[in-house]
Amino acid sequence: MTLENFRITHGKDFRLAEFAAGAKPISSGDKAADLARLDDICEKLDAMQDVFYAEHQRKLLVVLQGMDTAGKDGTVRSVFRTFDPLGIRVVAFKSPTPEELAHDYLWRVHAQVPRRGEIVVFNRSHYEDVLITRVHGWIDKAECERRYRQLRDFERMLTETGTTVVKCFLHISKEEQKARLEARLADPEKHWKFDTTDLAERKYWKEYMAAYEDAIAATSTPETPWYVVPADSKTHRNLMVAEILFAVFSAMKPAYPPAKPELAGLKVD
Repeated sequence: MTLENFRITHGKDFRLAEFAAGAKPISSGDKAADLARLDDICEKLDAMQDVFYAEHQRKLLVVLQGMDTAGKDGTVRSVFRTFDPLGIRVVAFKSPTPEELAHDYLWRVHAQVPRRGEIVVFNRSHYEDVLITRVHGWIDKAECERRYRQLRDFERMLTETGTTVVKCFLHISKEEQKARLEARLADPEKHWKFDTTDLAERKYWKEYMAAYEDAIAATSTPETPWYVVPADSKTHRNLMVAEILFAVFSAMKPAYPPAKPELAGLKVD
């Protein structure tokens, strides 16, 4: 299988249940080989980022969404470890503040999108406003549909003004989430990661899966596709996201700016 099998460009007939969270579709079957491949891709991404930053024309927005413990933080640490901090920024969206709630829900998001030459990673994103809000009934069906349209319009505006949008749903199973939460409880050094609200939200698993399915179906376009990334295996998850970014950069073909004629023959004393 290829990445295209997990790239959703339209919502027609999309069913999340058709994607197994425990699958390893691009794995070699050998963990050591997969880790070596990941190291190789990260080195190549580092070189590509250097050119992208120097080009200073386009922008890249990476959206990481997923249930608690799906590995958003781990993906950032692993996949973006070689990137120059000068050209990348990670934004973790939390519950909106009173100031943010006083504006439209996209206000705080738009302020964080990348500038030219920059890569921004959203650890959670504007999609929270059609996920948790829907699951808990804070918005009705009509408002949710309006927001789907607004999100499509927002992302179209970004792409039309030079931003490439890469959206990854880190697809973890309920069983694997249970194992990861139990591992955090069993290790005192990981208690800082544990939040009792995770247990409360876990009770709405079925509702969240329905909300993700509908959101992905409603907002997948050829210009701003979603990728469903099986995330039960951390190694496979990281490798797949790295492969997606490598494919995106390869298609973009960034180039260094042309040489400056006025520097020809200039000597440094």
